[in-house]
Amino acid sequence: MSFQLHAITTGKQELEQASDIASIIHPFVDYIHIREKHRSAKELFHWVQTFIEADVPAEKIIVNDRVDVALAAEAGGVQLTENSLPLQIVKPFTASMKAGCSIHEPAAAIKAESNGADWGLFGHIYPTASKPGRTPAGLEQLKAATRAVNMPIIAIGGIMPHHIQEVKEAGASGIAVMSGIFGSKDPADTAAYYRNEINKEEKQTYEYRY
Repeated sequence: MSFQLHAITTGKQELEQASDIASIIHPFVDYIHIREKHRSAKELFHWVQTFIEADVPAEKIIVNDRVDVALAAEAGGVQLTENSLPLQIVKPFTASMKAGCSIHEPAAAIKAESNGADWGLFGHIYPTASKPGRTPAGLEQLKAATRAVNMPIIAIGGIMPHHIQEVKEAGASGIAVMSGIFGSKDPADTAAYYRNEINKEEKQTYEYRY
């Protein structure tokens, strides 16, 4: 599996701006998460529809928390949090889409894998403005999580392009970026830069192996 890049909305932008960004970054990312916790189900459904109308492939759209919206809008998947319905309840209804889990410790990764998660979003790895005052999990906890399971672990939290090598070496199968892309002054260039750094790292890994 290629190293993944997930882009996540910030919850601070209005739909028009967010959909404009999604439309220009989707060629460079594997998934775009709509993470708008303060919005209603009706609003979230409209967000998914608008992203699709902006030529974002539906299979790339992941809805945070709201399984009902993801199903109704025929999105690519759902990202479950600690406050979401448990994965074992959700999984029978999401056979046609991806279901990821947000996790913060290796034990949670093991549980998520046993319940059939398609990936674990693990973090936060580095200090980040979205988690002020909270101690990062760090690379050692990331390593512990990736070694505990076979499912993909996607690292999140303060990840910059220059972190990609060490995050990959820790066993992560991808990274998730929020304000680093959606909050960038030039989201397309930033997303392209992340993708370029990922491609460079994957090429180096391939050349090292062969």
